[in-house]
Order: sequence, then C-alpha cells, then structure tokens
Amino acid sequence: MKPGCAVELVRPSDEGALPLSRDEIARYDAVFITGSPIHVYEDSPAVDRQLAFMRAVFASGTPSFGSCAGLQVAVAAAGGTVRRMPERLEAGISRRITATAAGRDHPLLAGRPAAWDAPALHADEVERLPDQAILLAGNAVTPIQAAEVRHDRGIFWGVQYHPELSLAEIAAALRRESEALVKADLARSEREVDEQADLYDALDREPESRALQWRLGVDDELAIEERRRLEITNFLAAIPSLDRRA
Repeated sequence: MKPGCAVELVRPSDEGALPLSRDEIARYDAVFITGSPIHVYEDSPAVDRQLAFMRAVFASGTPSFGSCAGLQVAVAAAGGTVRRMPERLEAGISRRITATAAGRDHPLLAGRPAAWDAPALHADEVERLPDQAILLAGNAVTPIQAAEVRHDRGIFWGVQYHPELSLAEIAAALRRESEALVKADLARSEREVDEQADLYDALDREPESRALQWRLGVDDELAIEERRRLEITNFLAAIPSLDRRA
C-alpha cells in the first residue's frame, strides 16, 4: 500500500458480521477483496453475505479491486457466473498470461510485457463475465485472468492471480494444499510439494537470484516484489479516475 494509508479489515462473510451499507462504504477511498475459501457458486449464508457486501460496494460508487476469489465475488455480484475448474487447477504460478486487445491499453495492466507469470492458487474460475465487463487477460488454463466489471454505480478491477502475495505466502499455501495437489497429479508425493515450496521460499529470500529464477522458470515479473504487485500499484494510481460517488 501507499505510505500513510489507513487500512481497515472487515469480514462481511462471517456469521454475526455487521453489514456495511452503501453509505458507510462510500466513506472509504477504495475497497480491496482478496482470496478466500468461499465458493461463490454454492448456496450458503456466507456466500450470500459476501455477495450482498459486494453489491453494496458497487452501489456506493467506491472503486474496488480484487484478486482470485475477489474477482469471482465481483463477477457473481454483477450477474456473471463462476464454476469449479474442470479437471485442472493452477497452483504456484499462473503461466504465460497475455493481455487481450482491450487489456493491452488498459491502465490495470500498464507496464506488463506481452506475456507474464504471476502467483496463483485456485480451483475455481470465472465462467462468464457479466454485462458491462471487459476481458483484459487470460491464459491457456484460465481464459479469464483479468477483467474490469462495471455494475450499478461502481467500477471493479480484478485478477484471478495473486499480486498481493509474497512468494513465501505462496509456499505456505502449497504446503497446506499438498494432499490436493497430489490428487490433482501436479505432484507425485507431498514430499515433492515440499521441495517445490522450498524453491519459492528461497526465491522469496533471494528474488534476484538467476539460478533460482531458472529453476522455477520465472523472471523478474514474478520474482521482484515491485513487478509482482504492479496491478495493485496501477489501481492505487487510478483511484481518483474510478471514483463514481459524485
């Protein structure tokens, strides 16, 4: 975040959470929605609360940004659909993300090369974007990797990957999901998952190591924090132009 920013954490999907109205949300400069274990295609009180919050964000006109489940929540709240990924998942790195024609000129992806890698760990994906949404990027695994969603009074920018996470956080997530990764045939054993996670931890400590970048098959777009978090930086810079509360 920018120096001097004040951040307030809320958990609108939790049981007993106090709902925020559109007027309360409008007091904030922006809303960020990060990853979550929620599956928005499930019928549950937690999902209902999260979608109600996102609809209030849109209604407030407050600019919003989301990653992974954050993108899925915004899409579902605006009328699109989300599904479980058919017989595949992305774990560790989302490879060869490329911008669409619209995405190449979009400020969310300003500064990205023709193709880039990003941290990722998800088994759900956007199936269909809502009306008034723009597809900005995709790859061979998940066709909708970045999008702009306009709904009600609000504008949301989101990505399916995780620009907010450190490589150490990705390593920890891989270890937590090691059993699932083996079942998905992404690793032959949980020991292999640990070995892969060790490489992420090492690159987190030495992001400029060419040897470690080579072993993981990545470059500075993923290894260097400033490059990895580019979409967040771009969103922060664009907040004044996205504000629709006037």
